[in-house]
Amino acid sequence: MATLLLLLFLLALLFSFQNISFARDTISSTQFLKYGDTIVSSGGIFEMGFFSPINSQNIYIGIWYKHIPIRTVVWVANRDTPLTNTSSVALQIISSAQLALVDSNGADIWHTNASRLVPNPVAKLLDSGNLVVTDANDDNPENFLWQSFDHPTDTHLPGMKLGRDFIAGLDTTISAWKSENNPGTGDYKLSVVPAGYPQLILTKGRKEESRWGPWNGLHWGGLAGMQKKTATAEMFVIVNTKEVSFSYTVSNSSTLIRTVLSNDGSVEIYRWADGRREWNSLRKVPTDVCDEYGLCGAYGSCNYNNNPVCGCLDKFLSRDPGAWGRADYSGGCVRRTPLKCQNTSSDGFVKYSGIKLPDTQFSWFNSSMNLQECEKVCFNNCSCMAYSSLDISNGQNGCLLWFTDLVDIKVLPVDGQDLYIRMASSDLDYPSSSKGKKSKMIKLTSSILAGILLGLSLSSTLVIILYKRKRKEVHLNLQWEEDQTLFEVSTITRATHNFSLNNKIGEGGYGPVYKGVLDVGKEIAVKRLSKTSKQGLGEFKNEVNSIARLQHRNLVKLLGWCIQAEEKMLIYEYMPNKSLDSYIFDNRRRALLDWPKRFNIINGIARGLLYLHQDSRLKIIHRDLKASNILLDFDMNPKISDFGLARSIELNEIGANTNRVAGTIGYMSPEYAGHGLFSIKSDVYSFGVMVLEIVSGKRNRGFSQHQDHYENLLGHAWKLYRDSRLVELIDEHLDEPCDFPQILRSIHIGLLCVQHCPEDRPTMFSIVQMLANNVELPIAKEPGFFTESTVRIEADPSSSKEISCSIVTISLPR
Repeated sequence: MATLLLLLFLLALLFSFQNISFARDTISSTQFLKYGDTIVSSGGIFEMGFFSPINSQNIYIGIWYKHIPIRTVVWVANRDTPLTNTSSVALQIISSAQLALVDSNGADIWHTNASRLVPNPVAKLLDSGNLVVTDANDDNPENFLWQSFDHPTDTHLPGMKLGRDFIAGLDTTISAWKSENNPGTGDYKLSVVPAGYPQLILTKGRKEESRWGPWNGLHWGGLAGMQKKTATAEMFVIVNTKEVSFSYTVSNSSTLIRTVLSNDGSVEIYRWADGRREWNSLRKVPTDVCDEYGLCGAYGSCNYNNNPVCGCLDKFLSRDPGAWGRADYSGGCVRRTPLKCQNTSSDGFVKYSGIKLPDTQFSWFNSSMNLQECEKVCFNNCSCMAYSSLDISNGQNGCLLWFTDLVDIKVLPVDGQDLYIRMASSDLDYPSSSKGKKSKMIKLTSSILAGILLGLSLSSTLVIILYKRKRKEVHLNLQWEEDQTLFEVSTITRATHNFSLNNKIGEGGYGPVYKGVLDVGKEIAVKRLSKTSKQGLGEFKNEVNSIARLQHRNLVKLLGWCIQAEEKMLIYEYMPNKSLDSYIFDNRRRALLDWPKRFNIINGIARGLLYLHQDSRLKIIHRDLKASNILLDFDMNPKISDFGLARSIELNEIGANTNRVAGTIGYMSPEYAGHGLFSIKSDVYSFGVMVLEIVSGKRNRGFSQHQDHYENLLGHAWKLYRDSRLVELIDEHLDEPCDFPQILRSIHIGLLCVQHCPEDRPTMFSIVQMLANNVELPIAKEPGFFTESTVRIEADPSSSKEISCSIVTISLPR
């Protein structure tokens, strides 16, 4: 018996030294990590183990997100010492309280540096993605022996500080991978440079590539629109005698955000979109050519809207006026009138607004001065070339002085700052005669602007006159709201990278749709009228005027428009999850939509339609409701879009008729497609089609059941309803029996909406009530069968004029 107990004890002791459990988040001194094993942070967010990049035979120790389908590596231990054979290597705690990657011979492949010895050292993976070496009984971050956050690779995670710790003598920077499949230390590095006043700078080797500008209390000066605090994250910058650092946190621990420096030298901020199961890009730097460091030389100013982009600041002259068009020219500019440093009273300062402040590596700063004191200090020092406020988060506070030529100035359309540059007295003021003329002009302009502003209300009409061939004028009366913008073509071109194919996210009857990012960092969707489109000014005007005054959480928001020469563009809020059809008709992505998400989409569409039909300032009939015109926001909430065919009617009317039928096969009601009669019940019909498509995951048009003659989804659904077999219509991915009663009820409501006679269909008010309450539903009658691939237009019996097929416009669903 004693022998048996001893044997069991030895087996247990041997087992304790074997590879660690997948569920653990630590490696102790009696455990080690072998190839194939992993540790997982306590909250299940991050995982660490061995991995190989795509198309690579090399093996590394790394950390990645646990539950993201495509492995996203955020840190690599042995990035410059890859493994080719893992049969005899392990990651373990060694006697000196170091975490080391060693082989069977004890050779050290990679290791940490312990700052001191502790009794019980462990390596622990935290939910922040930070791998720490600490004493097992001490969770105080101040006492960590070592942490991966001090030695990042290409990813900046929330809670990680970039910068310099003067006490520990530690510089923390992120550096790119050498290539997409080689995590070795690449050429590009992003760091907080503490010289002068600290700023974020991207370098390639020793060359400065791009500069984010100094911190101004609200954001990095060169990153317009990137605010210190948003609903998602908050940034922190510390500048004192102990450290200079930059970090950020997220407001919700479930929000996954990372900043990555790629091997091409771009820095991109990503947020995980759980609904789409992919990373959504929030911001990318450099944004344009003007982010190239020192592109225009000393006292040169870079403006992306100009051609060439480089020019001189006002009252400066180019060193070589004919060279600005050369791509490699950075000779810069000189003052029109040289300074006379022998007599500071002959100098003064000229204010330049709306710019990214120049390089601050050779600057001086004081946080306690005000702007007037700052000017005085600079004025009394002949070597001081310019001054500005240090902190603009609450007025103009602090003092920032430059003592060398001003380099890397960029014009910013928003969030630019004021810079006061030293100039000779002759360049400070206008001559008296011109000053008088300018004063009169300012007064006149001010009076005109005051009159215009006085006449504007919250909703106004903008009259645009377009000049066509033979001097024909076309007038557009566009309704607009105070929060909408008339965009310049250059702004939209820049936002979409010149309408790059990589930015194209869809195309409809109006034309292509592009994703764009404005200079302030806001994502937009740009709907651009195609030259080959059958739609034109009428649809453009109709869409603007239909949606401009509509505000509802289930309607896509119109941010503004752009109309210049042949360009006619509509600018909307960007919907990161694109359109409903991209989910419900895709077998892989459809699996991401459980029933609560689908029911929320159905309810949202219903509430949006109720607003259009009943609760808005206008009574709107959409006329082109379909799955591709339902957009999904970040949280998968639906928003109705594309109002190019919408019609407004009087509040006491329910419909109208038209000789020009326009819509999409499979979604048009029979009375509209056949006779041009449209009403709020036409939209109800389209809504019913979408309900059946959402539940079944099948398209109405083109649906076919080979065993019978029903050629569309509506007919098939009604037959199952008639035979009490509706459960057969439910998408195979909706396999929770507890959801079936609500699913079957939704199908019933959908069938009520697609009944052949408009009078039998419920209103959207009734539908919202049906969805919200368990009221008894009427028996559904036969739906309007619509199975042909083409549309036959019959004459309206109330009209003696036959409706010609040539005036029918029908778009096929994407």
